[in-house]
Amino acid sequence: MQNKRIRFSTWLCAINIISMLGYLGYFGFLLLKNQPKFADQSLLLVEVGVGIMIALLPYLIEKLGRFYFPQVELIFFYIFLYMSIFLGSGLQFYGVPFWDKYEHILSAIMLAGLGYAIYAGLQRSSRNAWQTPFLMSLFAFTFGVTCGVFWEFYEFTADGLAGLNLQRYASAGKLLLGRAALMDTMTDLIADVVGAFLMAAIGYIMMKNNPNSIRHLVFQSKHQNIFSNYTL
Repeated sequence: MQNKRIRFSTWLCAINIISMLGYLGYFGFLLLKNQPKFADQSLLLVEVGVGIMIALLPYLIEKLGRFYFPQVELIFFYIFLYMSIFLGSGLQFYGVPFWDKYEHILSAIMLAGLGYAIYAGLQRSSRNAWQTPFLMSLFAFTFGVTCGVFWEFYEFTADGLAGLNLQRYASAGKLLLGRAALMDTMTDLIADVVGAFLMAAIGYIMMKNNPNSIRHLVFQSKHQNIFSNYTL
């Protein structure tokens, strides 16, 4: 049976929702008074409203799919959501130096965390998975970094086809040259490697110290599915 104790990720979800509701109330009131705090305040309010729905989405999926997301995955998901939606978009923290790099690290952590669940799903039993913590962590690391590389492929393609500037190869309408033109892409990839490595290290230490802690890294379900062979 699933432990009835409130999960730590649930508290993080509550913090996200309360913060975003407070944002909607306060900045929405300022907008109605025609005193918007930020440019495009209406759009920011919509983004924060969508953030509330995103925060609730994992629990809706769990209820409909009758499984539980990995606890470690949810914890980093809600930290990422708070940084990207509430702080990043809502409060315009994207002006903080390297803010997007911190988010790249967190996204790589989440993707590497998903790698653990995929690896476990490919094993025939939970025993096979926790007996190979190094291989499981190596797979998670590789999966997280690979997803980051494919994201850069997407940005490169979008820039070429749509004339965007996702890879920040231009500044103030002028093309950057040399090392400066590579800076955004390379620092993104470095952040992906750092994030994936952190998740791999966390997972490895957890499983080496306590093999049963693998339950926090994989999908748990009352019936078998493509993600996991684990039962509650």
